[in-house]
Amino acid sequence: MNLLMMKRGLAKMSPEAKAREKIDKKLVTSGWIIQDMKRLNLTAGIGVAVREFPTSTGPVDYALFVEGTPVGVVEAKKTEAGENITVVEGQSARYANSTFKWVQQDYQIRFAYEATDKLVRFTDYKDIKYRSRTVFSFHRPETLKTLLAAQDTVRNNMKHFPELDTNGFRKCQINAINNLDKSFADNRPKALVQMATGAGKTFTAITAAYRLLKYAKINRILFLVDTKSLGEQAEREFLAYTPNDDSRNFSQLYGVRRLKNSYIPNDIQICVSTIQRMYSILKGEELDEGAEEVPFDEYVTAESKVPKEVVYNEKYPPEFFDVIIVDECHRSIYNVWSQVLTYFDAFIIGLTATPDKRTFAFFNENIVSEYPREQAIVDGVNVGEDIFLIETDITKNGAKIMKRLIEYRDRLSREMRWQQMDEDEDYSGSKKGKLDKEVVNPSQIRAVIHEFKENLFTNLFPHRKEVPKTLIFAKTDSHADDIIQIVREEFGEGNEFCKKITYQADNPESVLSAFRNDYYPRIAVTVDMIATGTDVKPIECLIFMRDVRSRNYFEQMKGRGTRTLKADDLQKVTPSATGNKDHFVIVDAVGVTSSKKTDTRPLERKPTVSMKELMMNVALGAKDEDTLTSLANRVIRLNAQMTVSEQKNFAKVVGESAGIVAEKLLNAFDVDVIHDRAVLTTGKDEPDEKELEEAKRELIKEATEPFHNPDVREYIENVRRSHDQIIDDENIDHVLFSGFDTQKANNADNVIKSFHEFIEENKNDIIALRIIYNQTYKDRPMAIEGLKALYEKLQSKGITVERLWDSYAMKKPDKVKKGTLGQITDLIALIRFEMGYTDNLSPFADKVNYNFMQWTFRKNTGAVHFTEEQMEWLRLIKDHIIASLSILPEDLDLTPFDKHGGLAAFYDAFGDQYEEILNEMNIELVA
Repeated sequence: MNLLMMKRGLAKMSPEAKAREKIDKKLVTSGWIIQDMKRLNLTAGIGVAVREFPTSTGPVDYALFVEGTPVGVVEAKKTEAGENITVVEGQSARYANSTFKWVQQDYQIRFAYEATDKLVRFTDYKDIKYRSRTVFSFHRPETLKTLLAAQDTVRNNMKHFPELDTNGFRKCQINAINNLDKSFADNRPKALVQMATGAGKTFTAITAAYRLLKYAKINRILFLVDTKSLGEQAEREFLAYTPNDDSRNFSQLYGVRRLKNSYIPNDIQICVSTIQRMYSILKGEELDEGAEEVPFDEYVTAESKVPKEVVYNEKYPPEFFDVIIVDECHRSIYNVWSQVLTYFDAFIIGLTATPDKRTFAFFNENIVSEYPREQAIVDGVNVGEDIFLIETDITKNGAKIMKRLIEYRDRLSREMRWQQMDEDEDYSGSKKGKLDKEVVNPSQIRAVIHEFKENLFTNLFPHRKEVPKTLIFAKTDSHADDIIQIVREEFGEGNEFCKKITYQADNPESVLSAFRNDYYPRIAVTVDMIATGTDVKPIECLIFMRDVRSRNYFEQMKGRGTRTLKADDLQKVTPSATGNKDHFVIVDAVGVTSSKKTDTRPLERKPTVSMKELMMNVALGAKDEDTLTSLANRVIRLNAQMTVSEQKNFAKVVGESAGIVAEKLLNAFDVDVIHDRAVLTTGKDEPDEKELEEAKRELIKEATEPFHNPDVREYIENVRRSHDQIIDDENIDHVLFSGFDTQKANNADNVIKSFHEFIEENKNDIIALRIIYNQTYKDRPMAIEGLKALYEKLQSKGITVERLWDSYAMKKPDKVKKGTLGQITDLIALIRFEMGYTDNLSPFADKVNYNFMQWTFRKNTGAVHFTEEQMEWLRLIKDHIIASLSILPEDLDLTPFDKHGGLAAFYDAFGDQYEEILNEMNIELVA
C-alpha cells in the first residue's frame, strides 16, 4: 500500500520536480549537504548545496558552498532537456557571473554543473578555453577544495609540457608522445596509440604517464588490462622504467601498485588493474583471482544483454583517476563494460597493435599514432615472416568412418573404451569442423608434425642444431594434449621438450616463464593464453593447427613471432643461433594464411549469452533478476540433459543438486520467499522495506555462492559439453604438399634489394675496408672492428648474414653454395658477390679450410713436419681466422687458446718461429 501511494505521489510530481529529486540524491551521494534557504547553515559540513539561492539575476537552482564560500552553481532541468543541455550552459554562466545576495566575502564562482535526472555536465571556468564535459556525478566538496588550492588546472598544465628528451626513443615512440602532448593540450578526452607489436607501446605509455604526473600535476593513473598476466607484465615495466631526466627509477619517484583486492591506497599514483577487478571494486565486492586469468573478451560479448551497471562509489568517486590507459584496447571492453571506463572523469588513452572500426569510433577517431607492422618491419623494429605450407589429405578433405566397433575417448578423463557405432561418422566437406573436437585422427596430427620435423633443419632453419622456440596454436585443450603427445614422440624427446600453456594447464605462468627464458621447453602448445599480448621474444616459429577468421586476432597471433631479439639474448635460449633474430616462420597447416578474414573476432558460440558468460557475470558481481533468472533456466536445462550419474556427481562437486541450485536462483526474486525469509530473520509479521531488501540480499548471496568458486564454474561448463570423442585410426593421413609460399620469394627479393641499397649508402666505408679490390688480401687483414661496425648498421635494418645467404640461395641456387655459419666474415663474400666482383658465393670458411689444407700439405711435404700437438694449435688458429679474419700473438691468451696454455704454450710448441707461423697463416689462409 505504501509503495502504491509513493508511486501515485510520484506521478503527480512535475518533470522538473522528479529530476530534482534524483539530482538531490546524486548530490547527497557525492558528499553534499542539501539545504533550503530557510534552513541555511554553511557550517554544517565542508560542502553545502543551497537550493534556490538568490542572485542578482534570479535564484540559482543550487549554489555550492565549500567551507562557507560560494564556488559553484547547478542548473537543474527535466529529463527531456538533455538534448539541449549545451544551451543551459549560458544560464549557468549568467548565474556564475552574478552577485550572490548577502555574501560579503571575496569569492569567484569557478564551477558549473548542468544536470537532469539522467545527465550531469561540468565546466571548470579556470580552464583556458573551458569546455563542458559529461561526468558520472557531481564532484565531492573535498575535490573542489583541492582544485581551488591547486596552482593551476590539470588541463592548463597540459598545455605546457616541456620538449621530450628523445635519447633512447624510437621515432614512432617520439611521434606518439609528441602527439599525445598535443592531444592533451587540445583537451581531447580520448586518444588512440596504434603501434605494431614490439614497437614499445607500454614504454611509450609509461613515458606519457611520467610526464603527466610530473608536469600536468595529475593525481592518479589507472593502467587497465584484461588479464592478470598482462597486469604483472605492465607492473614489471613500470618498476623498471627510468626517465631520462632523473637517475631514480619510476617506483622511487611514484607509487606503483597492481591491485589484488578491493583496496586502493590513496598514496599510489599508478594503479594497474584488470577491468574485472575494477568493476568489482566499484561494486564494493571482492573478486576471485581466477576471474582475472581469462581474457575479458572470452566471456563478455557484444551481444550480452546482461546489464553491468556501475553505481557511485564513495571510496573511489569518479574523480579518483585523472587518466586511464587501456592496454590491448582493441578487445571488447568498450561494449557492455564501457561504464567502467566512463565512470571516471578521466582522459582515456588506448593502446593497441590492431584496432578495428569499433576502436576508432570509441576513441573519437583521435589517432595520435599510426605505426603499422609493415612499417615496423621496414624500420627493423619488427621482423617479417616466411610462410611454409603443409597440406594433408584429411586436413583438406576430411574423412568418413563406416559404422563399426570403434574406440571412444572421454575428452576430460581420457578414459578409452570400445563401442559399436550407431551410424557412420562423416567429418568431410562442410562437416570438417568436427575434426579434433568430436573426431580425433592421430594420423592427421602426426602427418603435420612429421612433415614439420623433416623440413626443420633442411628448409626452415638449416643452420640450427636445436629446435627453435616454437609455438603451436591448437583448437581446444583436448587438441593441445593430443599435439603434445605426438610432438614428443616424433622428436623422440621427453616431457620438458614440449609443454602446454593454456588457462587450464597447471601453473601456466611458470611454464610461460621457462618458455621465455630457459632452454626448455623448445615447443609450447596453446589455445588462447599467449595468442595475444604476451611477450615471448625468442619465438621463431608459429605453427597454426587451427584456423582463425578474425583479421585482428590473426595479426595479434602473428605478433607472437614478430619481436626482435639481439644475438646474445637469443643465444641464451637457442645456443646455435648465430646472429640477431631476423625473421620468423609461420607453418600453416590449416590454410589460415589464405582463409577469408573478417574485421572482428567471431564468437565460437551462439550470439546469445552463454552459460559460461552468465556464470562469469555472477562471479563478477551481477545480481540482477535477468541474469540470475537466465542462469537458473540454463541450470534447469542442464539438469534435464545430464545422466543420473552426472546429476549425482554435480551434487557432489557443487554441494547441491542442480535442481536446488536453480530453485535458489529463482527464489531470490520471489516476493513470497523474500517475505518469509524476512519474517524468519526479524521475527516480525510485517517486515519493513529495509528488512525485505536485506532478506533479498541474503537470498541472492546464498544463491550465487557456488558460482564464485572457479572449480565449480569449470565443472559446470565442462559437464554440459559432449565428452565422447571418436578416435579415427582407420583413415591414415598423408601430405599433399609442403613448401614455402610465394611470399618467401618476395621476401628474398626485398632482402637483396635492401642489401644493395645498404652497399650504395656505405660504399665509402666498404672501400676503406679494402674488401673489394684487394682480392688476395696480401697485406694485413682488415680490422675486424670496422667490419663489425658495418655489420651493426646492416643488422639495424633487420638483415643478418644468415638471412642474406638464404635469400641469394633461393634466387640464385646455381651460384650459391649453402653452408654459411652466419659468420661476420661471410659478409665480405656477400658484398663482393652483390657488387659483381665474384660470380659465385661460397662461405668464407670454405675458402680458409681449403687454403689451410693446401698450406699444411705443402709444409708437411717440405722440410717442416708438424707434430699432432702443433696441428691441434694450427686448427684452432684456422678457426679463429674464419671468425675474425686474422690472428695476433695477444689473441693466444684468450678463449679458446687459454685452455691449452695460451701464448707460452704456443711458443713451447713452435719456438722462435711462432710469429713467422702466425704471419704466414694470416696471409696464406685468406689469399
